[in-house]
Amino acid sequence: MSNLDDVKTYLTSLQNRICAELETIDGKAAFARDAWERPGGGGGESRVLSEGSVFEQAGVGFSHVFGTQMPPSATKNRPELAGKAFQAVGMSLVLHPRNPYVPTTHANLRFFTAGERNPVWWFGGGFDLTPYYPFHDDVVHWHTVAKSVCDPFGKDLYPRYKQWCDEYFYLKHRNEPRGVGGLFFDDVNEMGFERSFEFIRSAGDNFLKAYRPIVDKRVSHPYGKRQRDFQQYRRGRYVEFNLLYDRGTLFGLQSGGRTESILMSLPPTVRFAYNWTPEAGSPEEALYSEYLRARDWLGETDT
Repeated sequence: MSNLDDVKTYLTSLQNRICAELETIDGKAAFARDAWERPGGGGGESRVLSEGSVFEQAGVGFSHVFGTQMPPSATKNRPELAGKAFQAVGMSLVLHPRNPYVPTTHANLRFFTAGERNPVWWFGGGFDLTPYYPFHDDVVHWHTVAKSVCDPFGKDLYPRYKQWCDEYFYLKHRNEPRGVGGLFFDDVNEMGFERSFEFIRSAGDNFLKAYRPIVDKRVSHPYGKRQRDFQQYRRGRYVEFNLLYDRGTLFGLQSGGRTESILMSLPPTVRFAYNWTPEAGSPEEALYSEYLRARDWLGETDT
């Protein structure tokens, strides 16, 4: 048996806790709250922090939507559920810092039920990191926390969900990853509801433990126009991924969700440049050559 109400209570609490801590980190701006309703059933609350001292834009949203037919994006891997009634609750965030030395990050936790008799249920989500001027120690810390999320639930989970993240957050048309990965998981139900829910809480409760130390270390790093231009250029990859591949974006649009809330993940400013390549030997080239490739950051196995 599953309990959607317990998941909903946890995710709304997590939204509150994360927003409160992000406001403390930023020290200047506060989240504006925007409650919304979905005509087809359900609604949510989007919270957006803009023009802060640390975060140029941060969006943290919660939604609970339901309907009589699963959207195509949700049945791609489960065709037997096409046409079934569904409920979905989720909390998602994307943080776009101002300083190019602080990485962008994304996190998402979600729970689906489908069908009215003997409903099928599953969890999904994860978190990933998108640096512009990366530091090796930061990436190792990020993956160390990701591994600590998984280990109590099985030693096979971190390598499996880490690889899934590398494969999912990949821009096929660019032949490059979006960032340095983290965790991505879907169809989580094999442990049973209580244990699966415990795993999801582990991911949610540890997200800021992975991200905040990186922000604290890099937020005062000096930068100039070159670094800012490169950050905005690389943000273009974020736009491309979210509009072309992201399942959450597709699910939201296909299910008749609120467009403003779905697209609040996009960066506030972005720059596209035709056929740009980094200068040989530059820090920008190091991102491409050393970080934008699948690596075993914790050194457990060769990649």
